[in-house]
Amino acid sequence: MAHQRRSEAHLSPYSDTEDSAGMSRLLAPRLAYFAGVARTEHVTRAAQEMQVPQSTLSRAMVRLEQDLGVDLFARRGRTVSLTAAGRTFLGSVERALAEIERAADEVRADADPATGKVAFGFLHTMGSETVPGLIRAFRAEHPRVRFSLVQNYGEAMLEGLRSGELDLCLTSPVPDAPDLVGRRLDEQKLRLVVPADHHLAARKRIRLAEAADETFVTLEPGYGMRRITDDLCKEAGFKPRIAFEGEEAETLRGLVAAGLGVALLPPPAVPRPGVVELTVTAPRAVREIGVAWMDGHPDTPPVAAFKKFLLSRRGHLLPD
Repeated sequence: MAHQRRSEAHLSPYSDTEDSAGMSRLLAPRLAYFAGVARTEHVTRAAQEMQVPQSTLSRAMVRLEQDLGVDLFARRGRTVSLTAAGRTFLGSVERALAEIERAADEVRADADPATGKVAFGFLHTMGSETVPGLIRAFRAEHPRVRFSLVQNYGEAMLEGLRSGELDLCLTSPVPDAPDLVGRRLDEQKLRLVVPADHHLAARKRIRLAEAADETFVTLEPGYGMRRITDDLCKEAGFKPRIAFEGEEAETLRGLVAAGLGVALLPPPAVPRPGVVELTVTAPRAVREIGVAWMDGHPDTPPVAAFKKFLLSRRGHLLPD
């Protein structure tokens, strides 16, 4: 049966060719009112339950029908019943309102001081020891806070902050951008990693300039460690000759162990066989580790607590 259209002349504010977003914005404030009236089938009772004036509710229903151009209710005094169109509309409205309520419950839960969620990004090299240790220490005081953990390289994490995917991230180098806040937490010494049978393997220390003729394996462009490697080699007076580019530090150590080059890397979580790690005496080979977040972005209580915790670890972020 075709839905009955309203008998009075009515010019809908949206033509068939206009997008539905405008209609959604127009209808949304009235949907809960409609569901309340449809549930009670009585305007006065619905107004009492929703604690709104009856006149407001009546006008909202009339305007809703005018906007749709369809009769949703058959009226008998203050008692109403749904038309066929009203029943069709009610099913979709109830699903939409339930989804809105589910989303509201979710964001309220994520912001709960005791049980909320922190979306936290960090470098791959922080994943085996540093981040698990940090979260364990934090949860000693906040045992029910949840974490959404994302491992990535620095530039990707900064984009995650901008898109709202992340609340905080541990990254290197510390970002310097007008829309971000970065705070230095610690620094990590870098080493020149060489194969165990390399002619430099008997050394304990080395000036980086002594590796000018070596073949390097590095992380890909866009990674913070790649930028640091390029800058340190430039400071040492040479441009590294690069044989392989990868996405993860331990993969690079494997390439070094296979005799495919040397690499500037932070210390491993577990010693890797087949390589020797030399202290670089010049230039000063370190990378800064910092925490970053969006400038002016309001923090939920769990994010604020974890941010405060990270800042309290300044100088003691990394395991000994």
